[in-house]
Amino acid sequence: MTASLTRETSKGFIPGVALSDREETAGRLLASSARKSYDPVVEVDWEAPVPDDKFGMTPEWSTLYGTALWDELTDEQRIELTKHEAASVSSVGLWFEILLMQMLLRDVYDRDKHSRHVQFALTEVADECRHSVMFARAGERLNMPGYGPARYIHQLGRLWGHFFKGANAYASVMAAEEILDMMQRDFMRDERVQPVTRAVSKIHVLEEARHIRFAREEVARRLAGASRTRLAFERFNTALVVFFVVKSMIHPDVYANAGLDRERALQEAKGNKHYHDRVRKSGAKLMTFLDNVGLIGGPSKILYKKVHLL
Repeated sequence: MTASLTRETSKGFIPGVALSDREETAGRLLASSARKSYDPVVEVDWEAPVPDDKFGMTPEWSTLYGTALWDELTDEQRIELTKHEAASVSSVGLWFEILLMQMLLRDVYDRDKHSRHVQFALTEVADECRHSVMFARAGERLNMPGYGPARYIHQLGRLWGHFFKGANAYASVMAAEEILDMMQRDFMRDERVQPVTRAVSKIHVLEEARHIRFAREEVARRLAGASRTRLAFERFNTALVVFFVVKSMIHPDVYANAGLDRERALQEAKGNKHYHDRVRKSGAKLMTFLDNVGLIGGPSKILYKKVHLL
């Protein structure tokens, strides 16, 4: 790419004009994608055994870790629980990836397809398509149910898919991806965890780093100079999406499906200070960014506190 081309209008590249920040970022991310992208169909050994003595995910990320109920469980029960929790996380990731792809395609529909910005957005859609298949196969390989969000949240996702756009859509995407990222960075390094979970987490973390960078810069650009009224609107909508994503991460049925007392498990998970602290500490970087661009304030704080990000 040369510094003598840009794309700031619908007419395409303009000779002799420096590249915009948006185009420079997209160009770098396209180059990174060309150097380091993964096809999970071939990169993950889907035929590898599922060891009986490996957790589905890092046990410290279990919603019951640190509770009295966790202390009562056998190692076999803990492993089974974390397999179901990992499957639930993957299924929510899959659900949100599909919403993300819809958002990106709507966003670039009227933009110049010769721009690096649009080309990277399309590259990201291709990445997310592979990730969706990867998450689906991971749940299948662990022989887990297809969880996903509650039905009413699934239906609300249709509204987000049709009406949310601009800074809010990018902020919501970035926040949801960073929440998954903060968990999966632990999963991929943890030798106590199932090989399939580690492999899937590694691919997702490496490729999502580009997507998060893309979304962060787009959020900052689109909020530059925003009015107080618009910021209030963007704050609330972003917080609402984050609230539903975090709330959906672990489906209530995982406990009964793992052979536990559902009501007791739900109650202990609800009051689990260890899990809440882990979410808050891991999400600190995300919340700092949202605060810096003006997306934390007013009623949004209530929603973030409810899911332990503040």
